[in-house]
Amino acid sequence: LEKKYDKACEFCKKHKTRIHYVIYGILTTGYLAIVIAACSLNFQRALPLFIITVLAIFFICWDFLIAKYEDRIAAFFFPGAKYLEKQWFWLKWVLCAALVITVICWLIFDTAKQGSSQLISFGGLVIYVLLMFIFSKYPTRVAWRPVFSGIGMQFILGLFILRTKVGFDVFNWLGIQIQTFLEYSDTGAKFVFGEKYTDHFFAFKVLPIVVFFSTVMSMLYHVGFMQWLVGKVGWIMQIFMGTTPVESLVAAGNIFVGQTESPLLVRPYLPYITKSELHAVMTAGFSTIAGSVLGAYISFGVSASHLLTASVMSAPASLATSKLLWPEIEKPTVTLTSGLQMAKGESKNLLEAASQGASTSILLVANITVNLISFLALLAFLDSALSWVGNLFDYPQLNFENICAYVFMPFSFMMGVDWEDSFIVGGLLGYKTFFNEFVAYERLSKLIHNRKKGGSMYINGVKQYMTVRSEVIATYALCGFANFGSLGLVIGGLTSIAPSKKKEIAGGAFRAMIAGTVACFMTACVAGMLTVPTLEVPCHILLRNAFNSTDFPDNSTELVECCQQLFT
Repeated sequence: LEKKYDKACEFCKKHKTRIHYVIYGILTTGYLAIVIAACSLNFQRALPLFIITVLAIFFICWDFLIAKYEDRIAAFFFPGAKYLEKQWFWLKWVLCAALVITVICWLIFDTAKQGSSQLISFGGLVIYVLLMFIFSKYPTRVAWRPVFSGIGMQFILGLFILRTKVGFDVFNWLGIQIQTFLEYSDTGAKFVFGEKYTDHFFAFKVLPIVVFFSTVMSMLYHVGFMQWLVGKVGWIMQIFMGTTPVESLVAAGNIFVGQTESPLLVRPYLPYITKSELHAVMTAGFSTIAGSVLGAYISFGVSASHLLTASVMSAPASLATSKLLWPEIEKPTVTLTSGLQMAKGESKNLLEAASQGASTSILLVANITVNLISFLALLAFLDSALSWVGNLFDYPQLNFENICAYVFMPFSFMMGVDWEDSFIVGGLLGYKTFFNEFVAYERLSKLIHNRKKGGSMYINGVKQYMTVRSEVIATYALCGFANFGSLGLVIGGLTSIAPSKKKEIAGGAFRAMIAGTVACFMTACVAGMLTVPTLEVPCHILLRNAFNSTDFPDNSTELVECCQQLFT
């Protein structure tokens, strides 16, 4: 028996690769048979599974072809690339002229169709670019390719998601799936905290989502999916924007993970990056949010599809603003040809990865909790103190939100927010900048709930909710970690990863925070340009008015849209 067992082991070792191929072949055949059976029974129901399968097959074939025939593919496209390089001097001016004409024509026709509010957002975008150029570290050394291609990528993404039915449906579907997926955390919360766990909404409903999402992300890192996805997104940005591999990968990583976790993907290369690259790494962290807290904001009642869109659009915007505020003047040492390798997870198996993800979230949950307790208490004290000071001058309404509203009101108006709402959005931007985005989104969720409930828009001269357009723009503008609390977190986190860059990190962190803030504002401007006006009055109020009124039109556009929404 021992001899036969040894022979069997020897045979398995000798033909290990073939056995693996046979097992993979059987599993793949079985999976494809399941997909075909599901599609034949009900194709509409199996459509998401079919699309995922097609995408998986495409990318597996793509990776296989690139790995095996990369040199041949490069040689095939080399003559075309050489020709473009020769003609690039005049070709770039033709492309720029065509782009300018296209933008002007689009603005004219879109303004005629949708109204003039989109023009304010476009003007705001131009002003933000000019301000960044004026305050640039080296204005004469700005490379405009990353700037314009970054804004272009933002616009194309926004156009696809916000203006096309396919893009809107895809991201809306993704948002619904994420909401459904995050609701599974309720099972664990109910078991630990009891049936009435929702009575303490934030502690027992929102924070368990952070734990659950952190666990899932850790598992995806272990299997290598996140590294693959980040690599693909980073490669696209690198090709289109001409940025270096390190900053492209970190910007792509920040779509999914936090500002201190994303640089860990390229940890071995951080001591060798230039000052401009380091600034780009920090800016990417400030201009996006982590996937773990994304779930928490969705649970507040903020639109999942808009939060997803903002996370994706802010990645190229962060590189654009970074390269505008701190242009590259050194020669990067880490290039594509040096074979960039992303760091892998330390866990040995999937269960250990899940456990590590849950354990890692303890610090994040504790950090969120103590910050909110301290910030909200500090805010209450500030409001009380300011009200006392204001009362001395017969202005008891003075508070922190009012001061921030006056400071940030011009910025919110430049994004395309309605003038009546720019004061409220200015206050939200103040909360986000001086405290954190959790406080700001919590305030925004109250405004959203007030609008959905209906009722009077003004009570004692104070506006109770905003228009849908203003809510959408505010959602995009707040979607980033650019605040003074995160400033210390980034300096401490990056210094521990790359101690040799301590001086450069401390010197460029504040500039990176400003660049991250402007990146969020630019994303909000693009959203303002592309957001289509929707129903401002909640459906139940509109329908009630229609039923109670004798002279209300029976076939108004608003009524039809309400009926369609209810039917859906």
